[in-house]
Amino acid sequence: MEIRKNYLDNTLLQVLRSESNSDEAIRELYRTQFKSTAIYIKQNSGSDEDAEDIFQEVVCTFIDLVKKGKFRGESSVSTFLYSLTRNIWLNELKKRGRAKLRDEKFEKEKETMDMDISHYIIHRELKDKLMTLVDTLGETCKKILLAFYFDNLPMKEIVNVTAFENEQVVRNKKYKCLKQLEQMIAEKPELAKNLKSILAYE
Repeated sequence: MEIRKNYLDNTLLQVLRSESNSDEAIRELYRTQFKSTAIYIKQNSGSDEDAEDIFQEVVCTFIDLVKKGKFRGESSVSTFLYSLTRNIWLNELKKRGRAKLRDEKFEKEKETMDMDISHYIIHRELKDKLMTLVDTLGETCKKILLAFYFDNLPMKEIVNVTAFENEQVVRNKKYKCLKQLEQMIAEKPELAKNLKSILAYE
């Protein structure tokens, strides 16, 4: 392919290797090759700015290969630049794809963390409100409910920490305490709503 001032491909290569008048040769590359690069980039998810950045990288890579003797003109300059453009742009798209996946993963983890923190705060506030209600039930109910729901003690051990005769008596008392607590919660709609929300989340 001939370019301005009758530069044939082999002449262009000689100029780039010798560095004599290489600036003019580089300008010819931009003048004759940039348009096809821009078309390819924009047809494959790129922008005008992407095309400029990629073509600059393509030209620099091409000149480096020429000076190192790794391009000897087996194919035309246009064909070789197209191959370089395609490879560099596909690598760029892969990088962007990985970056996007990392960003999406970060956002997802951040969202999960925010939900966990929000849940923890709500749960703590709800627990404080429930403890306030439990306190009003009296010492016996408080001891039984805390032992069963917070300390996860079996009925046999709860008998040992209370003055009741056996497990059945403790169960009966726990049931009565819970009914009292449910009634108190029912009288506080907002607390009941939050409790349902926490249970649904968990």
